[in-house]
Amino acid sequence: MQTPQTRYARSGEVRIAYQVTGQGPIDLVFVPGFISNLELHWEEPGYSHLLRRLSAFARVIHFDKRGTGLSDRVDVQHLPDLETRMQDVRAVMDAAGSGRAVLLGASEGAPMSILFAATCPERTRALVLYGGYAHFHSAVLRPEQLAAFLRTAEQSWGTGASLASFAPGLVHDPRFSAWWARFERLSVSPTAAVALARMNATIDVRGVLGAIRVPTLVIHRREDARVRFAAGRFLAEHIPGARLLALAGRDHPVWTGDIDRVVDAIEEFLTGECATAAQDRTLATVLAAHLVRPERGAARLGERLWGERVQRLHRRAEELIAHHGGRCGSHGEDAIAAHVDGAARAVRAAIALRREAGALGIDLAIGVHAGDIVLREGSAHGLAVHVAARIAGLTAAGEILVSDVVRDLVAGSGLHFHDRRVEAIDGMEAPVRLLAVMEEQHLEPIARTQAEPDLAALSAREREVLALIADGLSNAAIAAKLALSDHTVKRHVANILLKLDLPSRTAAAALAARRSA
Repeated sequence: MQTPQTRYARSGEVRIAYQVTGQGPIDLVFVPGFISNLELHWEEPGYSHLLRRLSAFARVIHFDKRGTGLSDRVDVQHLPDLETRMQDVRAVMDAAGSGRAVLLGASEGAPMSILFAATCPERTRALVLYGGYAHFHSAVLRPEQLAAFLRTAEQSWGTGASLASFAPGLVHDPRFSAWWARFERLSVSPTAAVALARMNATIDVRGVLGAIRVPTLVIHRREDARVRFAAGRFLAEHIPGARLLALAGRDHPVWTGDIDRVVDAIEEFLTGECATAAQDRTLATVLAAHLVRPERGAARLGERLWGERVQRLHRRAEELIAHHGGRCGSHGEDAIAAHVDGAARAVRAAIALRREAGALGIDLAIGVHAGDIVLREGSAHGLAVHVAARIAGLTAAGEILVSDVVRDLVAGSGLHFHDRRVEAIDGMEAPVRLLAVMEEQHLEPIARTQAEPDLAALSAREREVLALIADGLSNAAIAAKLALSDHTVKRHVANILLKLDLPSRTAAAALAARRSA
């Protein structure tokens, strides 16, 4: 999907910037939170993924609120009230030719959406409220906390310092931190940020919750760092018929954490079905690499030569990943993403990639994690992808960090690790232990007999499935014999291949035959 054209709607004397993506049968107006910038959104992989997912089943209308992003600036001494800003939603819908739409209100966008639904029910099809609230001071910041936030914003706006207040789990990710600093600068000025925060502090729409008469889904992360979970529960309890979906995670922005879980819930709520639920999820090991661009590297070589080396690395990455039985997905200029069927092969691919990058004078920070993924348009999606990217963001240049899940899956493979630290990663129920990959130092020949996979790693059911694979039964035949669904059998087969680090069903059958001989 190409970056869409930015258009302008007139709301009174103010121009409101908006974009339209997707051609689905449902109109969905995405009302953003505190700050936004329509064109900068597409530079952040999480944000662009969110918009692409929503656009797969809806016609998405997203905009910058007045005074923010690409919309007209306003007098910070006379900021508009919530009702005036609500009229901007109507103006954008009119300009986009939308008579009736679902409103997706995120964070500060939730109370604006609530007021619109209560005031304009004839134009509201449904409400989705993510990380939202009805009353600022009880849900977001108490007066003394607001004063501290404003003091910090006055001194450091534009540096990315506010990231800790919104997404503490991403503070140590240098790529995301740099993007957030630009996000601050290109969304509002320091003076406007302070004025906007003061205006948001006056929000109180508790009195209109009972007037809402449209289907409503409330989504809130249990450990949300910005808006208390109790605020989401309050919305669900006081909006007639509303349903609350509680998710794991503490990072507040909707485009962070397990984005696919959020969109899956929205799609199912609006359409009655979820596209990803109909697709086969598969277990895989995800590799995420960030190119660490040293300032002196590009300056010494010149941008052209540096760019040529980066392009060469991308080409070699595809070859190396394919050689190790994996596939590269969508990536940016300074990032490489791939998924591999076997955990040990994924780690060895990461080692080979690090060597290749080093030979080109490029440092990579590589993260590896294993879990369920959904393949869409050749790229992997899901929580495992997010976790691998987060691990890469926590990794030093030239280092490979893996999760303890990967370490456990490659036991007996000959790979070695050093314990680094434990990190809380948004979307994961428990902290993740990170380990650094150590290249083997040995004197024996490179070509040596690989250890036979240990069947003890399999569950009783998986050993039963493996025996039937050895007998030549198809997945459908195994499902019928064991009274399981086809999907369950596929999951068992994927687990077997991953745990035993085998490339195919054929290899699994050969192993089972050797053991039974």
